[in-house]
Amino acid sequence: MDTKAFALLKLFVLGILVNVWMMGALTKGDTFHLVPTPPRSNMALCNESRLLRQTEECGESFKKDMVLIEPQNLCNLTHFISQYHEFTQCTELGAQRSNCYWPNPLVEGYIIRIHKHFFSNCTMYRVVWLDPPEDTLLALILVPVFLTLAMIALVVWCSKRSDLLA
Repeated sequence: MDTKAFALLKLFVLGILVNVWMMGALTKGDTFHLVPTPPRSNMALCNESRLLRQTEECGESFKKDMVLIEPQNLCNLTHFISQYHEFTQCTELGAQRSNCYWPNPLVEGYIIRIHKHFFSNCTMYRVVWLDPPEDTLLALILVPVFLTLAMIALVVWCSKRSDLLA
């Protein structure tokens, strides 16, 4: 066997051994146990009437806070983000107290009504997407194609010259 090939083989085997050693060291302390989650038979059912009452209380508080916001600032999220966050936290906490998951269809429906009430006039202007001019489109298509062809030609040219470079 050629000495260069033998040295390359030793280097390859050494690289594999180092990789195995490092992966073993990384996972040595890690343990992964698959323990199934026990079923929740004693969990109470969702109390939807309590959830709806608590969501409405959260909504009333949110409405009182939103009255303090000037009408021209109702579409600017920075002016009411803290009130909206408190409303969201309140509905989440209400869902937990009622043994319901969050978001819940009842809460979601109430949030949609809140949005329709306060933010119905906050529609953004629709962006109309237009095709770029033909010159730009042609450049965007041809540049990657020619770069790909140039890279292929460079690889082929270098592989033919590898016997001279070695």
